[in-house]
Formats: sequence, structure tokens, C-alpha cells
Amino acid sequence: MSARRPAMTALLTAALVVRAAAAAQQLTFTPYHTDGTYDVGERVGWHVAVAAGQTAAGTYTYVVKRDGLAVIGRGTLDPSSGHATIEASLDRPGMLLVEVRPPAGTAGFHGASKSELGRVLLGAAVAPRRIRASGRRPADFDAFWAAELSRLDSVPADPVLTPGESGRPDVAYFTIRMNNVGGAHIYGQLAKPSRQEDGREEGTFPALLILQWASAPYPLQRDWVTDYAARGWLVLNVEPHDVPADMPQAFYDALPQLIKSYGLIGRHSRDESYFLPMYLGDYRAAEYLASRADWNGRTLVVMGTSMGGQQGFAVAGLDPRVTALIANVPAGCDLLGPLAGRAAPYPNWDVERPEVRRTASYFDAAHFAPRIRARALVSMGFIDETTPPAGIWAAFNQLPGLKEAVPLVDSPHNHMATPEQVLPYTRRLAAWLDVLAGGGDPLESAP
Repeated sequence: MSARRPAMTALLTAALVVRAAAAAQQLTFTPYHTDGTYDVGERVGWHVAVAAGQTAAGTYTYVVKRDGLAVIGRGTLDPSSGHATIEASLDRPGMLLVEVRPPAGTAGFHGASKSELGRVLLGAAVAPRRIRASGRRPADFDAFWAAELSRLDSVPADPVLTPGESGRPDVAYFTIRMNNVGGAHIYGQLAKPSRQEDGREEGTFPALLILQWASAPYPLQRDWVTDYAARGWLVLNVEPHDVPADMPQAFYDALPQLIKSYGLIGRHSRDESYFLPMYLGDYRAAEYLASRADWNGRTLVVMGTSMGGQQGFAVAGLDPRVTALIANVPAGCDLLGPLAGRAAPYPNWDVERPEVRRTASYFDAAHFAPRIRARALVSMGFIDETTPPAGIWAAFNQLPGLKEAVPLVDSPHNHMATPEQVLPYTRRLAAWLDVLAGGGDPLESAP
């Protein structure tokens, strides 16, 4: 597969207002549409100005990219002109990413919330609900995963729960270990409301499975589960790696370097990919929650950020018991995007290699999406370069069930974003969990 170069137009004009000198340089960018969303062929743009009390001397430069990769325009901003706009358009659904850089030799955009390494990023969506995945699911996708789940079922889970201190009088806390395929294990932590009557625990609860973001292995924090348990959830949080979840940091620091680059392990083969036991372990964790007598039998939510969202798509696609998927800027969406001119999502596989391309097709979150019947809440950051929004839209658009998108127009990836940039997601997350905990449908109350 080779990248196509569709006809595109980038209409670029620019100017700046020069104000009184100040200690810092600061530009403001006001989008034509506050929601950052436009139609195919419509002018996408930003009004550019110098913030009150600031100064902007010299020539600013910018680049406009389609889907975070293909450069479709360049321009300069001249402070002497008095006014400025940046404009572009696309003749097909996609995302626009604009990178603005300050004059050479200056200190950059001081205090700008969107600045990183002396630059500002701007994002916009063009007909995003019509963005499609770059590649097709393999013909044997369902058969492959059915065989892998059968292989997992042949391995007894043998869960081992070890009680621990919850730090809260109303919450019971445990660490957990279960068997996975190939002699591996699933490690995590579990918490639940502790309601005592005549010395016995009782009650059933909605279940929440929390999946983790990408990183070299790290310990799980106890309050990641106890806070939700205090709000009435039976909650399980699992490691994506075959390592205990509660060791001192020195233990994780001393792990072999190979595991710290796990994203590239086995990318040449679907049978050897690091993500195979990861996805299977996540599936077993969901099934374990559903097997417990204290699950209410109705609500099973899978939630994760970045690689956690990627895993969430896989679990919700593999396990029909999942009733809700919450994926914040999910990774692994549209892994074949670079072949169609889109920026690569984490784990940034070199899909130009045929064997890697074949492997990626079995682990792409977008390929699990058509199997998902759960209600879904999915966010995407318009200036996210780690999990680019075009791929997330491609996965979201293939969800056949009821769903809600949360566009984060000003947000980079979650670990670089401010609370204000991700506020639309955190508000909807809280609303969804409150409604789900009560047995309701969050989409009935969606704005």
C-alpha cells in the first residue's frame, strides 16, 4: 500500500499587530469555529493577534499538515502588517495540524498554554465523522482471536488475592495475580466497598476495569482503585506487563532494558507480539470481574487512557459482557495510517515493512471497533502528536453502537495537557460514571 496525494488546497495569509514592547512574546489564535470542526472544502482558519501588553518582533513561520503528516502549506507572519489569519482547507475528511514557530533567536512563546519547545500547535477537524480507517481487517481476524481466547481458556486463571490496607474504612483492598498464556501472569489491584453486617460483607456492585497507559513498567497506585470503590464500584486495575504491581520503584528501575522497549517486541509476528498476552490478560481480567459473586451482573465498564484506551477497545471487542467503554485519547488507532499519509499512533510501528504491517492489522484498535456493542465514550486531542486524532476518529466511526465523542480542540496528549484543555473529557467522564454506577444510560443524559 502506498500513500496517495489527493488534491488539497492550503490558503495561507498572515499578518500581526505590533504593540508596545514587553518582556515576553505572546500571540493569540482565535479559530473561525470555536468547536474546531469544519466541512469539506470550507475555509479553516485562525485570527492571529498579539496579546495585550506583549510584543512580537520578527517573522513567525508556520507549517500546515494534513492528518499530522502531509505538509500542505507553509507561510510567515509579518508583525508589520497589522492583521493576521492562517487559513487552509481540505477536499476530503481529515484533520489539520498547524505548527507556528517564533522568530529565530527569540525565547519563543512565553506562557502560552499550547507551546512546547518554542512552538504553538493548532488543530481542526474537517468532516471528522466521515474519516475512515486506512486498512482493512484481515479476513481471519475473528478466527485468530477466537483461537487465542480458546488458548487462554485452556489455562486455569487460579486467581490469588492478597488482602492489603486500603487506607479507607469503607473499602476493602487486595492485590491479585492470575495465570496468563505461555506461563505469564496478570498482576493488579482490586478494591470494593466494604459493607459489614453481622460481621459479613454483602452486596453486589457495578464493575470497573482500569487499564494502564504506556510506559516502562511502573507500580500501580492504591488510590487508583480505592477512590472508585468508595463511590460504589467493584474495581480492578491491572498491569499491562508481566510484573508485580506493588513493588518498590527500584524493582522497576532494575528491569532489563528490553522490557522497557516492549512496544517493539514481536512486531514482526502476530503470534509473538508483546500486545498478544497484554490483550489476553486484559480479557481475563474482565472475565474475572464478571465471575465474581459481588458483581451486580449488569454493569461492566472498561476504562483507560492512551495505551489503556487501546487495550479498552480490544477488551470491549473481545468480551460481549462489557457494557461500556471509556477511552481517553486511545493509542493504537489506525496503525496503518502512515501508509495513507497519516501520522503514526503509538506504538509507532514501522508498518512499511510487510511483516510488521500484517502484525499491526491484528492489534489495531480500529479493527476491534466493529465488534463492540457497548456504549462508548471516546476523546481525541486535536493537537495530539502521540495518538493523532485522525486515527481515533477512524476507530470511533466504526463503533456500531451508541457512542459519544469528546473533541479536545486545544489539547495535546494527556500527559502534556493542562486541566483546562481536557476539561470537556473529565466532565463527561464524571457524568458517565455517575450514571453508570446508578444503573442508568449515560447517553440518555448526553448534552
